[in-house]
Amino acid sequence: MSDLDDLGAPVPLAGAPTRVVSLVPSLTEAVETTAPGLLVGATDYCTHPPTLDVPRVGGSKYPTVAAVLDQRPDLVIANAEENRPEDVSALRAAGVPVWVTAAPATVMAGIDSTRRLLVEALRLTEPAWLTEAAELWADTTEVWATAVVPVWRKPWIVLGRDTFAGDVLLRLGVANAYADHPERYPRPPLSELQATRADLVVLPDEPYEFTADDGPQFFPEKRPVLVVGRYLTWYGPSLVDARRELAAALNG
Repeated sequence: MSDLDDLGAPVPLAGAPTRVVSLVPSLTEAVETTAPGLLVGATDYCTHPPTLDVPRVGGSKYPTVAAVLDQRPDLVIANAEENRPEDVSALRAAGVPVWVTAAPATVMAGIDSTRRLLVEALRLTEPAWLTEAAELWADTTEVWATAVVPVWRKPWIVLGRDTFAGDVLLRLGVANAYADHPERYPRPPLSELQATRADLVVLPDEPYEFTADDGPQFFPEKRPVLVVGRYLTWYGPSLVDARRELAAALNG
C-alpha cells in the first residue's frame, strides 16, 4: 500500500510503522509525545521531549545515511526545507520509505501537515495536544507592531515571505518587516536592518543563539524581544504553550 507524502511522492507502507527515524526536530517531539517508543533514531538537534533516548544519526542537514539504515527503520520522516533531497533519495534507493513534509508557510499548514503524518503515515489517533494547538492558534490578533526577525548573524539572515514563524508572529499581532520580500530568508546588510522601520527586533535562541549580550546591541532603535526559538518555529506539542509564552515576551 502506498500513501502520498506532502510533496505527492508515494510512500510504500506495509502497515503501521513500528520503527521510525525522524530527521526533523519538531516532528521528533510530535511523534515521541504521541507514541512513546515508536522512534528508534533521531538527529543530534532533536532535543525534545527531554526524555528522548534513542540513537543519534547526525544533523538534520547532514545525517549519516548509514547510521539511519543501521536502525532498520520501516519509515523515515524528513522535511523539504530541513533535509537534503540527495539524502532522501539515498534512503529510498536503499528500500526505506521516507515521508517528506512540506515547509509550512502558516501555522495551520504546519498543524495540518503534522496531522497527516501522525494519522495517515503512522496510523495513530489524532492526539489531544494537536487538537488543542489548532484551537489555540485559530484566532489572529490585530496588528499592533512590526518586527525584524533575524535567525542568523554571520551573515545576517532574517525571516522573509511565507514562513511558519512569520505567521506565528502575525497571529500574535506582530507583522514581519520583510513579509513581502521575494525570498523566504533574505540576507540584508546590517545597515539596512537597522534602518528598517520596525518597532521590535525578535531574537530567537535557535538556529543562531541570540542572547541578551549578543543581538540587541546591533539594534539600539528597536525594542529587543528574546524568545525561545522552539516556540517560534516548531510545529509540535510546543505549540500548546507557544502562544502564551510568546505573547508574554512580545508584550513584556
